[in-house]
Amino acid sequence: MTTAAVMGAGSWGTTFAAVLADAGTDVRLWARRADVAERINAERVNTDYLPGFALPEGLRATADAEEALSGADFVVLAVPSQSLRENLTAWRPYVPAPAVPVSLMKGIELGTGQRMSEVIREVLGLPSERVAVIAGPNLAKEVAQHMPSGSVAACTDLAVAERLQQACHTRYFRPYTNHDVVGCELGGTVKNIIALAVGMAVGMGLGDNVRALLMTRGLAETARLGEALGADQHTFAGLAGMGDLIATCGSPLSRNRTFGENLGRGMSVPEVIAVTRQTAEGVKSCDSVLELARKNDVEMPITEMVVGVLHDELSPAEATRTLLSRSAKPERY
Repeated sequence: MTTAAVMGAGSWGTTFAAVLADAGTDVRLWARRADVAERINAERVNTDYLPGFALPEGLRATADAEEALSGADFVVLAVPSQSLRENLTAWRPYVPAPAVPVSLMKGIELGTGQRMSEVIREVLGLPSERVAVIAGPNLAKEVAQHMPSGSVAACTDLAVAERLQQACHTRYFRPYTNHDVVGCELGGTVKNIIALAVGMAVGMGLGDNVRALLMTRGLAETARLGEALGADQHTFAGLAGMGDLIATCGSPLSRNRTFGENLGRGMSVPEVIAVTRQTAEGVKSCDSVLELARKNDVEMPITEMVVGVLHDELSPAEATRTLLSRSAKPERY
């Protein structure tokens, strides 16, 4: 039987652990807090992050990282992106040598500009063909409800991607394979930033046209960055690109869109952070994405305006006016 360690018991980590278990994989879910692990094992529910959803019997939780990682075929990493390096460095002695690390995270590391797979490779000393990524329109609550969902299992070694695909393929969760790790990671990262912008527009009451404008032009700037970094342009028309963008920008279940909505309604950044329980990855990743874009001479105006609102005291209204007053351009440039 295939064994997986899922490191991180937040809403998506717990949900994906349940997907793996439903697919017949033996799953150990690591929780940072022992009381969370104990309640999961006793009550079969993660009341802190996924209340109301029964977890399968093939999943057991532990707060002991060494126990979780022992003998794992897949090491699924589901911690906030900016804490990955610190956590993985601590876990490194316990990661089995043959294991395939799998990133569920959607972010760019501050300071280094590295994608999550690059951080994993550096910390564990692995080649690219040993690291995989799950990306796509996967709102945790809908997947936990067994609503039909598609995703992408990406690895530069398609045989590894196919193994991961088999390990998480259920009657409700349909993963496709892809070799383009760069494109899948960028699609999953930048869509959070665009969702912040869409959320601001929703909070300001600006209507459906502006949502479509932001999503479409957001996909364009994602693709420009992807091209500069060597991604396959077709990826951005797929589940890890357009699919993830639609779900994250269109759903009130999205943390990033909800964060943006609160800003659009007039709350300050500290006020929104105070009422936000779970991590909205776009808030921290927008700086590193913009830095990466500038390093590669890629224009990302929506990302730039989101950074301005979050970190430079630009108001959502001012950001909107700035975007609309930019010089006229062809749709592709």
